[in-house]
Amino acid sequence: MADASRMSAKEMVERFEAGTFPPEMFHHEQHVQMAFHYLQRWPLLEALQRFSSALKRFAAAAGKPGRYHETITWAFVFVIHERMEGVGDWEVFRTENTDLLGWPDNYVMRMYGEGVLKDESARKNFQLPV
Repeated sequence: MADASRMSAKEMVERFEAGTFPPEMFHHEQHVQMAFHYLQRWPLLEALQRFSSALKRFAAAAGKPGRYHETITWAFVFVIHERMEGVGDWEVFRTENTDLLGWPDNYVMRMYGEGVLKDESARKNFQLPV
């Protein structure tokens, strides 16, 4: 089995949607990368819907349905979309956006703060940062 860094964007998305992407290879950076690939393929709102649905299925298939967090997922998709302007390549995006790749210390987590993100309603329904 190839590691995630050797998969094409098309293969990553196809395996993710089919439920065959190995959970042990899907860490925070792969979440960001997958959202990037969705945003390359579909308009923002379609990418958001497709990615969120696939991520929920992925978490459930991995036996961790409670791990999905809507506010974190949507916030990352919106930030990635905003920063993708003029960047067509994942490696370029990755190099220019290292502040999105750390976990749990990253731009989105700092933007929201722990209080909002620990609230169960933020896990189930998107909330804007306060």
